[in-house]
Amino acid sequence: MNTSGPAVPGLRLIPFRGLRYVPEQVGSLAAVTSPPYDVVVRPDGLHHLESADPHNIVRLILPQADTAEARHRQAAETLGRWLAEGVLAPDPAPALYVYEQRNSEILQRGLIGALALSPAADGIVLPHEDVMDHIVEDRADLMRTTQAHLEPLLLTYRGDGRPAGVADVIERVTDRPPLLATTTEDGFSHRLWAVTDPAERAEAETGLSHHQALIADGHHRWATYLRLQREQTAPGPWDFGLVLLVDTARYPLQVRAIHRLLRGLPVAEAVAALSGLFRVRETDGPLPRALDALAEAAAEGNAFLLAGDGGFHLVDRPDPALLARTVPADRPAAWRTLDATVLHSTLLDRVWRIPDAPEHISYIHDTAAAVEQAERLGATAVLMHPVREEVVRDLARQGVTMPRKSTSFGPKPATGLVLRSLDIG
Repeated sequence: MNTSGPAVPGLRLIPFRGLRYVPEQVGSLAAVTSPPYDVVVRPDGLHHLESADPHNIVRLILPQADTAEARHRQAAETLGRWLAEGVLAPDPAPALYVYEQRNSEILQRGLIGALALSPAADGIVLPHEDVMDHIVEDRADLMRTTQAHLEPLLLTYRGDGRPAGVADVIERVTDRPPLLATTTEDGFSHRLWAVTDPAERAEAETGLSHHQALIADGHHRWATYLRLQREQTAPGPWDFGLVLLVDTARYPLQVRAIHRLLRGLPVAEAVAALSGLFRVRETDGPLPRALDALAEAAAEGNAFLLAGDGGFHLVDRPDPALLARTVPADRPAAWRTLDATVLHSTLLDRVWRIPDAPEHISYIHDTAAAVEQAERLGATAVLMHPVREEVVRDLARQGVTMPRKSTSFGPKPATGLVLRSLDIG
């Protein structure tokens, strides 16, 4: 995504002394990493990660205790202990970090650094999803207590394709031996390099200075960064946030859907409430085949796949009069026709009348996990079809935010490879 001209200042990325695991102090680097905190499927995924290694990063990003205050205090104490014991250690010099993720189908490379914070109104970093205040407050309390940024946001920008600036630095750096290399159980290999040479750092920083970025993953953490910055009375480390910047002109991201688990709604009740409002059809499994049917229906208009009773129910063709009554008319057409908009404004708010609160709705990235949990709980999984990246970008440029958890860009950076301490810089 390019800036629209000199009136819009660009991205400002600065080096920092990353906190990293000391390999000799842990079982393996793969065993101490985790997906981002909001992707961990709890409780099974949390327990799996905790048992992988006693120093797994999940003990910092998702500490377990009876109260929020106790959880955050526990995370801070754990971080302090790991630093004292040499499990984590700061790099000797400030650096930008080149980060690579690769599997048999995907190669993604980007630059990790501390990004100067700016509100969306400045047009430098563009959000595209709404956030929930209680999640922002929880993340803010965790960051305040630990005095650390524990996992980078994923931001994207559109480079101009010329072999200069950031791209040139990344290509040169990845020809060198990495600081670390590991392969996680999802099949992705991860490599990290430090860019400490002042000339290379300046080249990368200058190359970013005429770009703006779209938040691909981490809206709540970005909102948290901005909240904590506003609390400060003087310039300092809170003016910057830990990010991974990826040029999607060179390394296109995948866009996946995020599914909803409606905990108190059995599938039979969900289907019955749709009578006369949507078309509902049984569709054959297994899951991949049902998702193909969802994709075909989504090409024609709003469509959802309900699961949780052992079968699949394809929901499409909403009543236009129902949409006219329930979808706000003061937004762009691209927003009004989003599946997430129709799901929240029409189905959740007006048809099923389910509050958007954690005790009622869970947001699950993994499709099979959403179905399994719905079947186990006697609940309804609403499976979504992904939004095209162009739609996301266009809405962001208009300053229009999508319903929260509308998209899942990936691959997401592994959490635990590099952290940023606000006390160290």
